[in-house]
Amino acid sequence: RPNMALVPAGGVVMALGSFALALTLMGMTPGVEVGALGFAATGRGIVTLTEFLVIAIGGGGLIAGIATVLAALRPGARIVGVEPEGSPTLRESLKAGHVVSLPAVTTKVATMACGRSDSLVFDVIRRTVSEVVLVRDEDLERAARWLWFEMGIAADLSGAASVAALMTGAVRAAPGQRVCGLVCGAGPEGVLAA
Repeated sequence: RPNMALVPAGGVVMALGSFALALTLMGMTPGVEVGALGFAATGRGIVTLTEFLVIAIGGGGLIAGIATVLAALRPGARIVGVEPEGSPTLRESLKAGHVVSLPAVTTKVATMACGRSDSLVFDVIRRTVSEVVLVRDEDLERAARWLWFEMGIAADLSGAASVAALMTGAVRAAPGQRVCGLVCGAGPEGVLAA
């Protein structure tokens, strides 16, 4: 296609690309409609209606980019990252106060299997993300199945991470609080895991 470019993205490149996604979620991209789980927001954006986002973490670029925009435009927003128990790269780095290399990565979720984060991404996350929670691979599978069978969304295991964190109680919202769980990866895992 003449107007298409494919750019492999990770780390800082992913963070830069996710700025546009954050602006779209906030309804700040003219003429773009955003849909999530049957809800359509035009103009106001999903993030305008909520200040609590749950986002999967692989290398951290996606959450770093979104969190950078939200910190600038919605300073009170709560942003929670989700990592698999078998690859807690950023959680361990935040605990240590610096980037650490994991001695082993045991998750089977390839898109979330990161043994070490980029230092620039880590610095952004340290300043902008409220917390990082962990979920089991089995929770990711259950969430992917739920997304497929209940919502008709074909999410891969990383795409189901925000839903897994909410379903397991790893992330809790106050009664009546609106939460945006970003489903950020497509794949057949919801059907294949059944």
